[in-house]
Formats: sequence, C-alpha cells, structure tokens
Amino acid sequence: MELIATTQALAETCTRLAAQPFVTVDTEFMRETTYYPKLCLIQMAGPDGTACLVDPLAPGIDLKPFLDLMADEGVVKVFHSARQDLEIVWLMGGLLPHPFFDTQVAAMVCGYGDSVSYEQLVNDVAKARIDKSSRFTDWSRRPLSEAQLAYALSDVTHLVTIYQVLAAELLSTDRGLWLDEEMAVLTSPETYRADPAFAWKRLSGRMRKPREIAVLMEVAAWREAEAQSRNVPRGRILKDEAVIDIATAGPRSVEALGRLRTIPAGFERSRTGGEILAAVERGFARDPSQIALPERARTRGGNNGALVDLLKVLLKAVAEAEGVAPKIIATVDDLEALAEDGTDDLPVLQGWRRGLFGEKALALKAGRMALSVERGRVVVRDVPEA
Repeated sequence: MELIATTQALAETCTRLAAQPFVTVDTEFMRETTYYPKLCLIQMAGPDGTACLVDPLAPGIDLKPFLDLMADEGVVKVFHSARQDLEIVWLMGGLLPHPFFDTQVAAMVCGYGDSVSYEQLVNDVAKARIDKSSRFTDWSRRPLSEAQLAYALSDVTHLVTIYQVLAAELLSTDRGLWLDEEMAVLTSPETYRADPAFAWKRLSGRMRKPREIAVLMEVAAWREAEAQSRNVPRGRILKDEAVIDIATAGPRSVEALGRLRTIPAGFERSRTGGEILAAVERGFARDPSQIALPERARTRGGNNGALVDLLKVLLKAVAEAEGVAPKIIATVDDLEALAEDGTDDLPVLQGWRRGLFGEKALALKAGRMALSVERGRVVVRDVPEA
C-alpha cells in the first residue's frame, strides 16, 4: 500500500474513479491543537476495485484533481458520518461534494439505530471486522505504518458494500426522499460557515435573561474570531465554562473579572482580559428588547413534562413500527417545542416527518389519539368521537 504523493498520480487515479457511478471517501485529520482541521490523509475507493490513499502532506502535491472529483455531478460521493469530512473539502476548495450520500444517515432511515457507527455497519452489512488499533494514532507523522494504512483503506473499501446495500434498501422502501432532505442540510454551505456572530448559540442553553444573552453574544464572538485568527482551539483562548460565567456575571471591572472562579489568576490584567471586558461592555450596550431568547429558554419552564414523556413514547412506538431510528424523526428539543406550541414551522411538522409522526403527535396532543399496550408493545389508537 503506497501513498499517492504526486499530482500526476492523483490525477490518474481520480480519472479512473470519475468513470465509476460512485466513489467512497474518507479523511484522516488532526485538530487537537488547531481551530481548523489539518488534513493528513485522503482515502478513496470505487466499485471496480480501485482504492487509493492520498498524502496531502506530500511536498508539492496539488489536490485539485481530488476537488474536481468531489464536484463531478456524474459521480455519487459516499461518506460515513460526513460532516467533518465535508468541512475539510469546503475549507480546501470552497465546494461541497455533490451528489452526496451519507451512510450513517441512510442507516438511520433504514432502521439500523441512532448515529450508527461505521464499525457496526461493517459488522452487520459487510459481514467483516476492522482492526481499530490505529484509530487514534498521529496521522500527521511520516512514515505511516502498514497498520495505519490498512486501517485507513478499510474505511473506504467496506464502505462500497455498505453503500450498495443501503441504497438498495432505500430504493425498495421508497424512502430516498427522506434521505434527500437530510443531505440538503449536510451539503449547505451555511452548515460550514463558522461566523463568529453565531458562536453564542453553542452555549446558550443555560441562558434565561436577555442581558446574559447579549453579553454571551459578544464574548463568544470575540473568542471565535480570536481562535480563527490564531488557528487554535476555542478552549485555548477561553474555556466554555469561563464564557458562560462571564455572560452570567457580567463583570465590568478588572476586579470583578478576576473574582470569577473560571478565570486564571492574573488573567484579568492581561491584554486578553481587557478585550473580554470590552466585549462585555458591547453586550451591555445592546438593546435588551432586541435580544430574542433561544428556543430552549423560551419553551422550557411550562408544565408540559408529562406531555413530552407521552410524545417520547409515541415517537419510539412509531419508530419501531416503521423501522426508523427515532433520532432522525425528532429530537428532544423538537418534542418539547411541539408540546409547548406545535407551530407548523417545526421540523417534525414538515415533509415526510409530518406524515410519519407529526400528525399523530398533534392528534395525541389534541386528545384524538391514545396510547395503549398490547402483548407488551405500545400501540397507537384513534380515540372515538363522543
């Protein structure tokens, strides 16, 4: 197993793969010490037996042939749990693979469980085993060992069989459109644009007051921009716990900042401490009436716990009956929002989800549907009109 290390060899391989109906793709990367992922290896395979490992760290190699293949509309690009791989392609070339297929999402639609792992699909679908001993090795070091190369190649060779089986199952169950909706999210550029202005949303779950949200917006945006400019993880700039503490306490002086338990001693008097205080002031300067509380903060606090529990039981019953992973139908947040108001803009009340589960959930909420137990299984029943 030799690494492709020249542009010419890469172009020749990509030309062969471009003649195939689909290509399986995976990447190995490192991001423990960086904000942006460092691409260390690319793996590809086709149904004709073509398989290759590409060294993106090789001196002088140009990855344009790979990017051209990712943009080729005549070839389906198959990944497993693709979000981070797609982020890498987006950062490399400002494009997203299309047409595109994620076997993890497809497996959820086909009833293999929530967030099913690649190893499980290899076992259950490809009837094979993979050696995971190289999974957490340093992929940036050269030379790579034979064990590393074998492990990396197995990430795409077994994926050929997995894709073929799942694609056939989707075709036989007529659920391809369900998958298309999920793929649209994964292949949207908005999914991968790390705009500092939206960084606060990752941490807003505990916030309940507009002033706290306003400060969180400014401090999180400052941290995100700083991490991007220095290409270091967010936590190297400021831990999540510290950002939340600052948003909650709203310190407006060096002394107040220094009293926070998550701020290291002396940090408040540094240049960074001054920038944090400036971000806090920008938060206080925001108009509280223009701060929209996060959905979780707005809807949690009612007396809908029992209804949410009923919706969870309904979701599990529907998922089992239809052979679909519950998580791909609705999240806990979806159920809580549905229990609160049930507005039509909720994802669970859109498209195929509405027909599969949303209508039943609305009927249950309105008292037109009930849950009962038969032979140890939960069943859904219509409630007769009085």
